[in-house]
Amino acid sequence: MSIISNTQQTEQSPVPFIGAQGVVPTPFSQEWVSITKQEHIELKSQIAFWKYQHTQAKESLEVLRAENLYKDGVIKDLQNRLFGKKSEKGKNHSSEDETNAGKPPSKPRGQQSGKPGHGRTQRPKLPVVNGELDLSEEEKQCPTCRLPYQRNEKLDEESDVIEVEIKAHIRRYHRPAYTRNPACSCPGTRAIITAPPPPRLIPRSEYGVSFWVNVILTKFHFCQPTNRLLKDWHDQELPVSPGTVAGGLQTIAPLFTPILEELYCRQMGEELFHNDETRWPVFETVEGKVGTRWYLWVTRSRSVIFYNVDPSRSAAVPGAHFAGLKSNMVVIICDRYSAYKKLARLSNVIWLAFCWAHVRRDFLDAGRAMGELEIWALEWKERIATLYHLNSLRLESWQPVLTLEQQSADFHSRQNALQKSLQSVHDEATQFVVSDVSNTKDSSGNISTKSLPDVARKRQVKIVQSLLNHWSGLTLFLNNPEIPMDNNLGENAIRNPAVGRKNYYGSGSIWSAELAATLFSIFQTLELWGVPQRIWLTNYLQACAENGGKAPPNIHDFLPWSMADAYYTKQSKSLLTRPLPLGGGP
Repeated sequence: MSIISNTQQTEQSPVPFIGAQGVVPTPFSQEWVSITKQEHIELKSQIAFWKYQHTQAKESLEVLRAENLYKDGVIKDLQNRLFGKKSEKGKNHSSEDETNAGKPPSKPRGQQSGKPGHGRTQRPKLPVVNGELDLSEEEKQCPTCRLPYQRNEKLDEESDVIEVEIKAHIRRYHRPAYTRNPACSCPGTRAIITAPPPPRLIPRSEYGVSFWVNVILTKFHFCQPTNRLLKDWHDQELPVSPGTVAGGLQTIAPLFTPILEELYCRQMGEELFHNDETRWPVFETVEGKVGTRWYLWVTRSRSVIFYNVDPSRSAAVPGAHFAGLKSNMVVIICDRYSAYKKLARLSNVIWLAFCWAHVRRDFLDAGRAMGELEIWALEWKERIATLYHLNSLRLESWQPVLTLEQQSADFHSRQNALQKSLQSVHDEATQFVVSDVSNTKDSSGNISTKSLPDVARKRQVKIVQSLLNHWSGLTLFLNNPEIPMDNNLGENAIRNPAVGRKNYYGSGSIWSAELAATLFSIFQTLELWGVPQRIWLTNYLQACAENGGKAPPNIHDFLPWSMADAYYTKQSKSLLTRPLPLGGGP
């Protein structure tokens, strides 16, 4: 339908346009346009339609922006995990170190000028192989008159050079034979006698104890692939097939069972444990098991580090391990994995102490993944750092032999400061969860009340809500100073096997996986007690060889705590030093 009348001048004065500066006439304010009623209705309908389309487009755009923000955070987090620095001291974890960039260190690294050094390391137990370097006969004469120099032993000099010469060789034992004297007519005597053959760890095997010591230490202590060792031996003219090594290890494996049983029995009599788990591939098909992913569980106590390998990651694995507990109340320091929570629900003697390092990691990961949360994450990081600092000050005044009530006034003062700081963290977390607006700081440090994207806000609430949900386990250390704030000891114990997993990709069979867990347990416990693994393994396998290839009847002398007088080293202060006073609770 066409417009009835074209644009025309009206006789009436048009309504003037009132601008910001007053009355401002415009060209179109003097003209009128007339349209039909039907066209007016159609235009209004189109306006409503396009307004609705615009609103829908804006909502879709916000959803896409939120999705992109989340995906960018995931990509950034994955890139940092794959290519970033592994230490939280690096710039990839936070920007706090950027403020210290360019500042000279407070003290230069290394030996300080003018300070006494420690001197050369003394090695009194290292054997000495004597050698002699002498002048030639011509050099012992005067180059002019050819008269010989006189020998003076008082002026002799000695030069020490440390050598590490390891070479495969055959040790051939000569066994002299003796025949019976013709004049001897004693009944039952042998006509020919010789010394007994050297003891063998594996009957009829040509490989001695030192061979198996190097095989076991290389793989299970130094975490190197066996193929690398075999290649080295091949270069030394000692070719050995991988099947020979695998068959020998399978024969030797039962020899360590008595030691492992003693480690388990001792650990079950303790009261404080660090638990962790990691994947451990086992390349053997098992009925009912899909894939090759098994799990290596570690339980660390004051005197024993014990490993289990199992195809499951359920609570049944730690439940079976702690079935032999002898104490009425124990504490397990762990992460927030649900298997440990289920274990605590099923047992009335197990308390869980959760790890503050994992809580701290939640905030740092969020700040690293989303730039909007960086300052917020660093603020929470500082709160947690304050808790660590106050706890360290408290432990300096703590006397393990006394109860909390018997501690000094200095300890109680620092205990109260720690309690107030914990309460402040709890109050801040509670207030944050119930609030609808996130208080963040802009680049200038001023408080801003702008709302964050939904995906960022949800991640904030999820992290803080997790902190509140696990609060009782996170504060268990408050009334029990012997409990560490984190599970770093447990995670440190899993590092060596994790290196082995990366180097030789796990185990090829179930028996080899069980042997790996056994030897990890023995070697890590020996290291905990300061006993040299090579010396212990050589002596133990030699005793097994002398016993006909079986475990020695008396293994007491080979237990790490029985060797403490010779090899004991001071253990970490964070380990349990007295029974837990768990009566009060947090």
